[in-house]
Amino acid sequence: MRRKTRALPLLLALFLLTVGCRPAAGPATPAPPASTPVPVTPTPTPEPDPVEEALSAMTTEEKVGQLLMAGFYGAQAGEEVRAYIQDLHVGGVILFGRNVENAGQMVELTNGLKALAGDGIPLLIAADQEGGSVDRMPPEVHRLPNPYDAAGPAALGRALGAECAAFGINTDFAPSLDVWSNPDNTVIGRRAFGSDPETAAEGGTACAAALMEAGVIAVGKHFPGHGDTGADSHTDLPVVDKTREALLAEELVPFQTAILAGLPAVMMGHILMTQIDPERPASLSPAVVTGLLREELGFDGVVVTDDLTMGAVTQNYGLGEAAVLAVEAGCDLLLVCHEAGSVEEVCQALLAAAESGRLSQARLDQSVRRLLALKLDFGVNAEPVEPPDLEALNALVDAVG
Repeated sequence: MRRKTRALPLLLALFLLTVGCRPAAGPATPAPPASTPVPVTPTPTPEPDPVEEALSAMTTEEKVGQLLMAGFYGAQAGEEVRAYIQDLHVGGVILFGRNVENAGQMVELTNGLKALAGDGIPLLIAADQEGGSVDRMPPEVHRLPNPYDAAGPAALGRALGAECAAFGINTDFAPSLDVWSNPDNTVIGRRAFGSDPETAAEGGTACAAALMEAGVIAVGKHFPGHGDTGADSHTDLPVVDKTREALLAEELVPFQTAILAGLPAVMMGHILMTQIDPERPASLSPAVVTGLLREELGFDGVVVTDDLTMGAVTQNYGLGEAAVLAVEAGCDLLLVCHEAGSVEEVCQALLAAAESGRLSQARLDQSVRRLLALKLDFGVNAEPVEPPDLEALNALVDAVG
């Protein structure tokens, strides 16, 4: 964590102060008598850990809420989202086109969301802002190319980061780290940075780094890879029948590259990996989330599910049960984006699982600890944003070839 680095300048300052106070060289000073007491330097008090302090003060309801990222309807921070934030204690909200009318309204909306969180734990405010076919910006902002067509992935990432930051979005569900290896795949297509693992890895990693330089949390998706599928997980459950070795040589290359470069969060796809887990989609599978992503690839950041209200999940599982399975599998943040009553249903299911002992306090703490650390590391806060300079923002967007 970055806060640990403050110890080094302090130690250096103390060392220099000690050196500056040393007397000039001269006759040796006689040793004190044996009876003279030796001064004892007091042990310094450990610096408080803000994550652990916050975690220790939270109720089970607040911990469960931190695991939820809610979608809502409307263009204002109205009663629906107020209840999510203040009553259910959700850890974040996600914006879609249905929430955005124009630039001024979008600034008012994100500032209103932050105000609802007040002095409590600040919100993750997220969007799928990829550029091209997946764009959540207001109409006054010029359009970016698809990642596949962008001349420079880093330039695209800088523009995406500037857009998000300008409108108060601190979390971007981008970049797509999928390899578009199946030309018949329409759900990913040109959202990918390449059709081979190396190009996708280089482009996705550069884009993520540029996003984070703008202070925006980058979330790589859709693990373990949605580019070689025929079905669209929004409506059906895609199936990938590849061995672990084939995945490591192809689909997983961009994820492993980005993780080694410091990617802070990964989104799980709703994809059935038959050679890894023939029963559960990746987002609900301990073998994929904990075994493949965390243990084999060494990822210790935040794991996010894709939207649990998508057809790939709802056709096979009840929403509440899917949420509990996702946490059991090792996911930290659950997206619940559509349908009235969905957020409440997921919250109730997680609370029931916690009360019954199915989800232990230790398991809840594990995910909440990761989420609080992520917010702290990226300086997520409730400070309002000013209306952006649209001319300057569009000039940056237009410069992306």
